[in-house]
Amino acid sequence: QVQLVESGGGSVQAGGSLRLSCAASGYTYSTNFMGWFRQAPGKEREGVAVIYIGGGTTTYYADSVKGRFTISQDNAKNTVYLQMNRLKPDDTAMYYCAARNGGLISRLLEPSGYNYWGQGTQVTVSS
Repeated sequence: QVQLVESGGGSVQAGGSLRLSCAASGYTYSTNFMGWFRQAPGKEREGVAVIYIGGGTTTYYADSVKGRFTISQDNAKNTVYLQMNRLKPDDTAMYYCAARNGGLISRLLEPSGYNYWGQGTQVTVSS
């Protein structure tokens, strides 16, 4: 089993920045991808960013956050980060960390393929 714990959410003004952290524990040896997803009230959960953690630095981003958000990894701490810059009110959502052990690369930003989920951390961006 894999346990994921998010932190770093908060409330900021538009144009501000936040950095989310996701600490992973448990059986993580076979986990290949970790990602960040978000869900706003009344909307479906959507993929934000994914990183391949089996080796290398391959990353994937939703078009809506590309150029503003950066996903990164600290192997020594088993932690994945999401640096969010130039935040917009539309970024307001509950942000979840997730992990998976495989699947189709073309569907990495789809929540259905992920096996493990954190509790979520709220991000609120005011105009």
